[in-house]
Amino acid sequence: MQRWKQYGGLAGLFAAFLAAGYWGFTTTGGALPWAKRSAKALQRGVQEGGGALVDFGRGIVVAGPIRKGGMMLEFGALVLLLAVIGIGMYVYVDRYGGFEDGERPAR
Repeated sequence: MQRWKQYGGLAGLFAAFLAAGYWGFTTTGGALPWAKRSAKALQRGVQEGGGALVDFGRGIVVAGPIRKGGMMLEFGALVLLLAVIGIGMYVYVDRYGGFEDGERPAR
C-alpha cells in the first residue's frame, strides 16, 4: 500500500471521529450540563460540609470524608497493602536483579 493512501486513510478516519465527537458534544448541550451539575455539587458540599478536607491536628493527615465516613479501617488497610507491595517490589528487584531475565546492570 502506498504511503499517501495510508496517511490519507488515517486523516479521513481522524476527521470522521472528530466530526462525530463534535456532533455528540453539540447535541448533548456541550459542557454546560456538566458545569451546572458540578456547580450544584460544589455548592451542596460547601453548605453541608462541616470541616476541613485535611485535618493536620489529629496527628495523621487523613481526608475529612474518610475520617467522618467511618472508613479509617479500610483506609489503613489500603495504605498498609500498598506499603507492603512497594517494599516487596523493592526487595525483589534488589535481591533478584529485576523483573527481566537479563544481566544485572553495573552500579
